Amino acid sequence: SADAERLVGAVFSAIADALGRDEPVAIAGVGKFVVRERAARRGRNPHTGEPVAIAASKAASFKPAKALRDAVNG
Repeated sequence: SADAERLVGAVFSAIADALGRDEPVAIAGVGKFVVRERAARRGRNPHTGEPVAIAASKAASFKPAKALRDAVNG
């Protein structure tokens, strides 16, 4: 329904806003969203094989709670 869609959108918007401020977000029984630093590294262009420098960046990461892991694994 439209109400559920708005609610889910608001939750994900709040999570994105907090992660944008480097603040972790924990949801009881579900898990924790955190920002992880990714170091600069060397990669390769898959078409040419030429080495390419990949800049350091930040990425969102999710660690599921034990309750969620147990529910998924039975």
